[in-house]
Amino acid sequence: MTAVYITVDTEYLQGVFRTSGASGWQENFDKAIRGTTRDGEVGIFYQMDVLEQHGLKGVFFVDPIPALIFGPDAIARIVEPIVERGHDVQLHIHTEWLRHVDEKRVPTPERGSNIRDFPLNAQIELLSLARDLLVEAGAPAPQAFRAGNYGANNDTLRALKAIGLRYDTSFNPGMRTSPCRIDLPLELQEATEYLGIIEVPISAIWSLGQRRHAQITALSAQEMIAALRHAARSGRTQFTIVSHSFEITGLNRERTNAIVKRRFERICKAIEMHSDLHTATYRENPPGIPEAAANSPLLPHNVLRTGWRMIEQAVGNHLYGVK
Repeated sequence: MTAVYITVDTEYLQGVFRTSGASGWQENFDKAIRGTTRDGEVGIFYQMDVLEQHGLKGVFFVDPIPALIFGPDAIARIVEPIVERGHDVQLHIHTEWLRHVDEKRVPTPERGSNIRDFPLNAQIELLSLARDLLVEAGAPAPQAFRAGNYGANNDTLRALKAIGLRYDTSFNPGMRTSPCRIDLPLELQEATEYLGIIEVPISAIWSLGQRRHAQITALSAQEMIAALRHAARSGRTQFTIVSHSFEITGLNRERTNAIVKRRFERICKAIEMHSDLHTATYRENPPGIPEAAANSPLLPHNVLRTGWRMIEQAVGNHLYGVK
């Protein structure tokens, strides 16, 4: 069976912070985490509802750095319900938040948009701080990490090893503009050990002559379901999907993007119905390294599936984009 990791980058929005400040963290929680729109809630609580309706589990990569701005309760209110409902909490970090944090609360003077912008010793200090903040919020000690913006490098893997984490999933070969600088081949699809860490790449398909990553807003339901079935037929051991806590809200965060919402629901139902697919978590059944390389060809480009997705994206941007 192919293990499907439905991963949700769970994070506060810096755009809301810029307009509402530290005192507006409840508004930020409502928009970024709860996903409150005038059409209803579509954030992590809705996502967990849908997962559970289909007997699935999710992996929520939570960024705890905003605790240094909003206070620890801002992270505990995210972590506690995820843990209570039996889903997985792992570590995420957006270092952009550090520019808003009192320098006395951060163990290094450096600042940068991505964790890769920091030297190795600073990465070790920042990741140790983030891990401790996450555990203080109620999470079990994390085993896996994803860099904000996928902005990791080889030193990030060395830093993760130094603080005792085992897995990284920052490598996104299907995203052309990814800031990731981990030196692995773009052909990588299966987990592999590199620099003492098991790297689990974000999955991808072929589309219009290039790779396209398996994110809920990047692939149509037809493309994602076809890719999952292809992975199962090909004997792939894992397939990693990316989402965000606020991904189903429109770009203006005021309305639910009904197209993306329907995608998420259809994908979850398809996983439930496919006998050779099952969801997995890093805590209960982490990715293993295949005995033999299983880098089977990606799902080939399909004109009809791609065309339908482009129509969906155009309609979605018109209806739910920034006005």
